[in-house]
Amino acid sequence: MRSGNAAAGIDRSAVEQIVRQVALEYLGRGKNGAAPQLVVQTSSRHMHVCREDMDILFGPGTELTFDRPLYQEGNFAAKEMVTIAGPRGRVISNLRILGPMRKQSQIELAFTDAIMLGFTDIPVRLSGDIKGTPGAIIIGPKGVVELKEGLIRAAIHVHMNPAEAAQFGVAKGDVMKLRIGGAAGVTFNNVHVRIDPTSKLNVHMDTDEANACGAHLTKDIELFK
Repeated sequence: MRSGNAAAGIDRSAVEQIVRQVALEYLGRGKNGAAPQLVVQTSSRHMHVCREDMDILFGPGTELTFDRPLYQEGNFAAKEMVTIAGPRGRVISNLRILGPMRKQSQIELAFTDAIMLGFTDIPVRLSGDIKGTPGAIIIGPKGVVELKEGLIRAAIHVHMNPAEAAQFGVAKGDVMKLRIGGAAGVTFNNVHVRIDPTSKLNVHMDTDEANACGAHLTKDIELFK
């Protein structure tokens, strides 16, 4: 029979890892009995458009044309594309619009996209938080829109539903950590939590972030508080 404090030599981080794994395997199971799968995706540069700007860029009353679904329910890549012009006279064409339409138009760029266009002051923001951000000239097949604001570098974030949030012990507005393993592995310390009943567990990062850590080359990925 053993005596003494058997837990004294257990590493705290190891215990936390075990607890997270148990939560993933049991507490987070869906209706089909499967544990939720964390999907990490690269979000390329794109535009979200409002009704007023859609009318100018593509013609009055036009609607976005569905091209393919995105991972989160109700979101899709549209066939419509625009051109964005920067202060250096450089442009990025074939900038895809994502649907559905929003109340305000917004452009999400990676840092290298912004530098190429000549923008040096684009802040890192969550989608929709565009107050005080730079604007740009947007060119469509039917007209031109001068956005007064709306250019951001999208902050890395995770979508999840309330059950998954409870599982991780987080609330809307919290930040988590995402560890990407592999030869170029890094840990992102400010992964913003976004919660919606229709969401599936899904991290979005931009192309610069994904390329820097080689996210597409490894399955050694961990999301934790």
